[in-house]
Amino acid sequence: MHMNVAPYLLTEDRAEYERVLDDALSTAHARPDLAGVGTRLTVGQLRSMALNATALITTAASSEYDHFVKVREQGRVEVATRVPAPQDGSGAGIIAIFTVMVPVLAGSAAFIFLLVGALLHAIAPTVVFGSTLLTAGLVFGAVAAAGLLCAAAGLLRTALRNSPTATVTAGTPATSADDELSRAREAWRLALLERGVVPFLRAALSATDQDDSAAPPDGSTCV
Repeated sequence: MHMNVAPYLLTEDRAEYERVLDDALSTAHARPDLAGVGTRLTVGQLRSMALNATALITTAASSEYDHFVKVREQGRVEVATRVPAPQDGSGAGIIAIFTVMVPVLAGSAAFIFLLVGALLHAIAPTVVFGSTLLTAGLVFGAVAAAGLLCAAAGLLRTALRNSPTATVTAGTPATSADDELSRAREAWRLALLERGVVPFLRAALSATDQDDSAAPPDGSTCV
């Protein structure tokens, strides 16, 4: 079965059109003007007719559809602009390694220098080299402490950056865009149903009534 699609009805929206049509057919019993569905014409016959007349039916809701497509495209552009482009992480990796390694190496050096310097100072208090090692150990200890402070500051900054408050703030525009898209979709669906699908089904049933009334009674002849 070939389905005629309006030029402006995108392929991704064909399934939505069929869902609107199926909803109209499944709830036809609630509409007095569609009481003939299932008797004068079957659901399958009406569905086939409506699919073949997609171009005609969708034209009735063209303005709502155009707005829906516009809002959807704008949302996709916003999402694309919010997503950062992939970047080379080598610089960040080097900084992270440096931040971790400096306190470790400096702390190890401080421990060795202080230990050896203390032993030399205890064995030979007059040897200047022992005092020099103690001084070097204290310097490396200070470097290790400074490295630990820098690492703690980096962790704190990362935690603040990923806090729930920042996440909610960043997600607000996306939520607003999703709401607008949902409203635009529902407006198109409603217009498609009320101005396109239902009038088409009504007209198809009316045409069947006219054909039946124009047919001659059984057994009669037309001159």
